[in-house]
Amino acid sequence: MNRIELDIVALSHSVTQSHNYAVVLGEIGGERRLPIVIGGFEAQAIAVAMENMSPNRPLTHDLFKNTLDTYNIEIKEIVINNLLDGIFYAQLICVQNGETVKIDSRTSDAIAMAVRYECPIFTFEFIMESAGVVLDDNESDKILKSEVNTSSKDKNNLANYSLNALNKMLDDVLAEEDYEKAAKIRDEINKRETN
Repeated sequence: MNRIELDIVALSHSVTQSHNYAVVLGEIGGERRLPIVIGGFEAQAIAVAMENMSPNRPLTHDLFKNTLDTYNIEIKEIVINNLLDGIFYAQLICVQNGETVKIDSRTSDAIAMAVRYECPIFTFEFIMESAGVVLDDNESDKILKSEVNTSSKDKNNLANYSLNALNKMLDDVLAEEDYEKAAKIRDEINKRETN
């Protein structure tokens, strides 16, 4: 079967399902996108790893990575290997002492682990044919803008705070483990420091 390598293109609120998010995977070297609806916790876990944030205590996916690392198990790749009744299935392809082991996983958890291990994500042609979409530039912009629009009010509010106040606020929300808000505050701080 033809394997297709994917990369994370966007992470945003799901347009079709409230209280959920969508991770959009893009075909490397191609134009097709694979949108996958995921839960808020998993979206947060992916965002924290993508933004290289260090929570005060390990999140579940960080704990799992620490456990695998302790036993010298490395995740080499993620494979989204099936699609049944609108549900994606995935496997973690792990290596320990030269032996390869496949572990079943929810796709959202597999993606969260792929970000932590910086390993490739693959799927198969039949999945891309069934669930992949080709977005024109306007549609891609809409997905990315929906992510920006969901947090634009917070960013406008954050613009009213001093840099010292933002740094204190960042410490507070990290202590409360509100990583979504922490990412927004960090982005505002970074924006000011680069200007």
